[in-house]
Amino acid sequence: WPFDQATNCAVVTTTHVIGGGQPITHVFHDLDDDGWQFHYPGDKSTSDVIVVALKEIYFHDPTVVEVADIPPGWRAIREGVGKPWRKEKNL
Repeated sequence: WPFDQATNCAVVTTTHVIGGGQPITHVFHDLDDDGWQFHYPGDKSTSDVIVVALKEIYFHDPTVVEVADIPPGWRAIREGVGKPWRKEKNL
């Protein structure tokens, strides 16, 4: 398991990703609480936010393991599934 959190760790995503078919293109490793967020680039509202187990994200899109090494305070962005990730400090 490549992430720094357990498989059952609670992470943030949206209903558009889980159940809505949107690809994960933005991953954030939060500096303040070491948490993880998995998003797509479209508009979102707070009512779209859901909390799931990290393993559910992995089962949804196993390619997220490619960014499991980003440190807290960083993000990874890609143009789409199959495209390369760009890792950078989250300003």
